[in-house]
Amino acid sequence: MDVTIYHNPACGTSRNTLALIRHAGIEPTVVEYLKTPPSRNELAQMIRDAGLSVRQAIREKGTPYLELGLDDAALSDDQLLTAMLEHPILINRPFVVTPMGARLARPSEAVLDILPADIFKSAFVKEDGENVFDEEGRRIV
Repeated sequence: MDVTIYHNPACGTSRNTLALIRHAGIEPTVVEYLKTPPSRNELAQMIRDAGLSVRQAIREKGTPYLELGLDDAALSDDQLLTAMLEHPILINRPFVVTPMGARLARPSEAVLDILPADIFKSAFVKEDGENVFDEEGRRIV
């Protein structure tokens, strides 16, 4: 299965999402979007495919969101996309794209919506100790 994750290795949610994908036996294409941001068209398509508005795909915490005045409701989607591409830290993470769709994997378990249901065969525990799958691969959360 072809899977791409737009990843920030400093983010626990992103690390957990990547670990879930790998636990499923899939080695995804990992795009460290802070170093290699998606193109404008890729970003807009990913946001649309995830069923989000551009504003919903912006990260506020730990970013220049307020300093750039992005809380102004009058800003257009094009203006917001431009800001996200100029400051990739504004792109919420992690976005995951599979043949089954795209998701902003917040929480990390959201990625399960776009992976085959029967792919997990064993236990999985997130970094914080939260169990996601039991020993038989049954979803707990």
